[in-house]
Amino acid sequence: MTITARPTWTISVSRPDQPDAMLLLREYMTEMVVRYHHRPALPGEVDEALAEMSSDDLTHPSGVLLLAHHDADLAGCAGLRWQPGWAELTRVFVRPAHRGAGGGAALLAAVEQHARPAGADRIRLDTRADLVEARALYARHGYVEIPAYSQGPYADHWFEKRLR
Repeated sequence: MTITARPTWTISVSRPDQPDAMLLLREYMTEMVVRYHHRPALPGEVDEALAEMSSDDLTHPSGVLLLAHHDADLAGCAGLRWQPGWAELTRVFVRPAHRGAGGGAALLAAVEQHARPAGADRIRLDTRADLVEARALYARHGYVEIPAYSQGPYADHWFEKRLR
């Protein structure tokens, strides 16, 4: 009899300027550009989006960036930006080859574990209407829709989860 072990998720902290983080953030932004415009990204468009919506603050003391590995494979990321008493969730991304395997849940659990000791009593986020999978993920994990707390040009839905 052969027993196959299930792949495991491991989450670690990274700086946004590290190679693995830069790779995932570029893949995340490429997907955001492609889905928003319903076409392939134009030359320079992803670079412009990365510059416009920088992730440089996802490091101490203003935030944290988490990278997910599915066994040995680099598989996803999520970031938190610290606000007074709460944290803003951003850059949640799981590579397509690893979707449906629990990576989103692992990343959400990890950001919650980082938010509590940092003094956050809740996590908030905004997302776009076309990111239906993300909205479903957040709802499955206890995030509820709230009134707008930000005025971002790409924000259509706002969510919050109270931490215990």
